[in-house]
Amino acid sequence: MIVVSVNLGHPEPLVFRDQTHTSAIRKHPFFGPVEVGPDSLEGDEVADRRVHGGLRKSVYAYPNEHYAAWQAELGDVKLPVGVFGENLTIEGTSEDEIRLGDVLGIGTAEFAVTQPRLPCMKLNARFQRDDMIERMLANERSGFYLTVRQTGTLQAGDEIHRVATDPSAATVRDDFRRRAHRDSDPSPG
Repeated sequence: MIVVSVNLGHPEPLVFRDQTHTSAIRKHPFFGPVEVGPDSLEGDEVADRRVHGGLRKSVYAYPNEHYAAWQAELGDVKLPVGVFGENLTIEGTSEDEIRLGDVLGIGTAEFAVTQPRLPCMKLNARFQRDDMIERMLANERSGFYLTVRQTGTLQAGDEIHRVATDPSAATVRDDFRRRAHRDSDPSPG
């Protein structure tokens, strides 16, 4: 497993269907080392801490392998890394292989997997489409949140080492399915 890109963003206006929201879903690649703080990557901001960020959702990781499937599904839409709002575009694993509680070493930092990302209306707004929430719920390409266990630094090109796993823990995909069916109305934020 490897970090393909580290992506950071700042809250900014996001207009969709004549409504303006403030969101930091627009992430852009950062080149060079990034400090990992106790609850975020240095230089990354969150607009609505009620539903994003914080200790259990410190960093959002998204498999690079999903980009080809999204490209095939969406057609001619440009999909630069970070377009799904992820902080880490990663390669070499998926929601079927990562388990809740997995401990991952990246650079000199250490993280634990906490939960899948449930799509919210800001994904629709980011893509300027009404169907992105439904698409992600159907295709289950959710990515997952990490909590910081040890601060440090990381950067694109760093290997991701699985430090610990519990084979009896739910996979991210299994937890996504459970949450998506329990929460018939996706997160507002």
